[in-house]
Amino acid sequence: MPDNTPPVNAAPARDPYAAPSCVRGALGCAGVGLLALIITIAVLSWRSSQATDFPRAAPEAMADRAFQRSQEAYDVLGFERTVEPVDGEAGSGTDNSFSADYCYDNGPLGLEDSTVDGAYEMSHGWALDEVRASRAAAGLRRLHRHLKDEGWEVTTYREDDKGLDWRLSVRRDDGDERMSFAWYPDRGHFTGAATVPCAYAPEEESGDILSGYDLEPEPLGPSR
Repeated sequence: MPDNTPPVNAAPARDPYAAPSCVRGALGCAGVGLLALIITIAVLSWRSSQATDFPRAAPEAMADRAFQRSQEAYDVLGFERTVEPVDGEAGSGTDNSFSADYCYDNGPLGLEDSTVDGAYEMSHGWALDEVRASRAAAGLRRLHRHLKDEGWEVTTYREDDKGLDWRLSVRRDDGDERMSFAWYPDRGHFTGAATVPCAYAPEEESGDILSGYDLEPEPLGPSR
């Protein structure tokens, strides 16, 4: 009786219409890669639109918000002097003033650097002269602890480094809101700055976004 058992190593019959396995694998990988690319572009586009989704607010309101940040920090630092509104010279004397800047959009891929039409960023800066090391160190330590407890992210904290300025920098909301403080040992100069998130100017003020924003803050001193 003939033996009809097929050889053990016999290859299965090949479908003449089926694509080679290497081709099918390549097409599958290409499809997955294309899908990942589409998802990535969609996410980046969404993030770009969110990055310029600013509220509409008058400069006076945002300036007041920045001033309140400075006032809170000033109280924690424990300074007792009152600084009248003045636009001081950089690096010396006193300062208590507002400033405005443009807001920027880096685009969906983070490669652009263009201004956002109608948007502005408000900051408040202040400074004291003749600040002793003991007062600066104690104040910065208190403020460092206070801001951490309040949920701020500390990006820089440096004190008592010989020959270097003492610094404290914090941020929150992905850096949309920032504060920075510095003490310069060589001249006893202490500075602070608070920047609040970008906002769109009211429609009636949508001309030159930085013109007409010469606002004057209140005196900066110990809270009553």
